[in-house]
Amino acid sequence: MRKLIYSLVLTSLISFMGHAQKTTQDILKNLDKKSETYGTIAQNIWEFAEMGYLEEQSSALLQKTLSDEGFSIKTGVAGIPTAFIAEYGNGGPIIAILGEFDALPGLSQQAVPEKLSADKAAGHACGHHLFGTASTAAAIAVKEWMLANNVKGTIRFYGCPAEEGGSGKVYMVREGLFNDVDVALHWHPGSENEANAGAALANKSAKFRFHGISAHAAGAPEKGRSALDGVEAMDMMVNMMREHIPSEARIHYVITQGGKAPNVVPDFAEVYYYARHGQRDVVIDIFDRIVKAAEGAALGTGTTMDYEMIGGTHELLPNLTLQKLMYDNLVKVGGVNYSAEEKEFADKIAVSLGYDKANLDLAKNIEPYKTEAKAYGSTDVGDVSFTVPTVGLGTATWVPGTPAHSWQAVAAGGTTIGKKGMMVAAKTLTLTAIDILKSKDIIMKAKQELMERRGKDFTYIPLLGDRAPALDYRK
Repeated sequence: MRKLIYSLVLTSLISFMGHAQKTTQDILKNLDKKSETYGTIAQNIWEFAEMGYLEEQSSALLQKTLSDEGFSIKTGVAGIPTAFIAEYGNGGPIIAILGEFDALPGLSQQAVPEKLSADKAAGHACGHHLFGTASTAAAIAVKEWMLANNVKGTIRFYGCPAEEGGSGKVYMVREGLFNDVDVALHWHPGSENEANAGAALANKSAKFRFHGISAHAAGAPEKGRSALDGVEAMDMMVNMMREHIPSEARIHYVITQGGKAPNVVPDFAEVYYYARHGQRDVVIDIFDRIVKAAEGAALGTGTTMDYEMIGGTHELLPNLTLQKLMYDNLVKVGGVNYSAEEKEFADKIAVSLGYDKANLDLAKNIEPYKTEAKAYGSTDVGDVSFTVPTVGLGTATWVPGTPAHSWQAVAAGGTTIGKKGMMVAAKTLTLTAIDILKSKDIIMKAKQELMERRGKDFTYIPLLGDRAPALDYRK
């Protein structure tokens, strides 16, 4: 009788264990079941539309989502109130998944196919509401797979604020928060599906502030010293400098303050500058020349000048060992299929962009694999990529042909189009993390490639120096 009972218990236990052994297909199906839940989270963050270092509601929502799933939470890391780390694990390799959630100023938009303000200070024109949510979904899915299959490993979600000019990840890297990570995964919203070797420009940014003497512009102009003259003189010199920098370099600026009234000589003016190039050493040189132009402008206008570093990021370092793995998983997942209603929306967006209709094949298909890429923008993921083997992808969350930082990107990101692309990313990140946890060889090869690419004499030096996080740069 005891033998019979033992046999029945053993059979039941084996049956239970077999059921608990979740396959990757089970994990993907579960993500599909939760797609509406994650869509709601993304929509909430889209509506919050909080700018860099001000993402209190967005950060809290993602923290709660992960905490409810058993992740331990460390808040306020690297001296940033909205930065956090959520971790679940039992030892083994540490896989980081990066998540962003900041919006861009001045791009308020409703989820409609014509330009129509939502009457907010900012909008998610780079899709970071989708970014943070998909990465959260992936972290939870990997946890479920680890738990079901008794796999040793640690999945760690990094809540990364202020990617848009605030360099949030740089402070996290500088603080050593990635030092024990084996591999970092990330993704980004876009208008097509690709998992090619990434590229990004190194970047230094600062606000230059000129101080003058106010006076009546008509009654006593000789007593005034215009801070706005200082800004304009600086801009003139920097614009002349463009002829004498590498053609691949980029310099952008915007005058953020220039006085209040024409008949008052402005005693304060401010201009915000970016300098970019594919090599950080070139960026450092260009930025130093911009500073000299500012100093000369102050001298020539009888004003004084000081500047505040706002951001600084490394270029992106690709890791082909991981990249092909990510690409293969994106192919397995596949692209985005539009419903009839979504097609109608997409065609209207396409017309606003100058096309006859949307090319939906770009959303449905996967771009061919490439080992090289041309850099256009910048990202603080670059600093992570010099610290730990890093790999990423992009998915079609916007109507094909949509540029980032546009009202069309905000609009699509607030619809089911954005959420479908978001789930493609969540699935691809999940499969890639699982593959990495299954193979120590992949981790070893990826680390070896990192060492070779950055050079044996590499020392990490943040381009923004030792300044504290620029928590008020959007205020």
